[in-house]
Amino acid sequence: MVANIHNALNDLLNRQDIPLETSIDRYFSPDYRQRTNGKWDDRTNFIQHIKHLRTLVKSVDIQVLNELREGSNYATRHQVTAVKRDGTQVVMEVYLFAVMDQDGRFLRIEETTLLLEGSEADRGMGSAR
Repeated sequence: MVANIHNALNDLLNRQDIPLETSIDRYFSPDYRQRTNGKWDDRTNFIQHIKHLRTLVKSVDIQVLNELREGSNYATRHQVTAVKRDGTQVVMEVYLFAVMDQDGRFLRIEETTLLLEGSEADRGMGSAR
């Protein structure tokens, strides 16, 4: 299996019936690192981030606007529309550059998020814990 951001985010945030560790192991390397808006996190911090998002988000819609793959390099421009548990909506556009491991899982992601719709408090949702 070769990971893509649509399937990963869908399993992490829409399929909360799947244990988080199962989804993380399916899509993310044991050595996974992520930089969001300039801040680096390791896999442990990423898991904390997703656990927190699962408490905030009821569902997400992921639209991949552009997607490129060349060897182990992967890049997307995608839009995530999140419906929060309080009923409000947040729309983020994400510019993502990734390197995949030999098993096709994300090894490293570097991304920048742009808040298109939502409150000022939602601006940090891409790295909230």
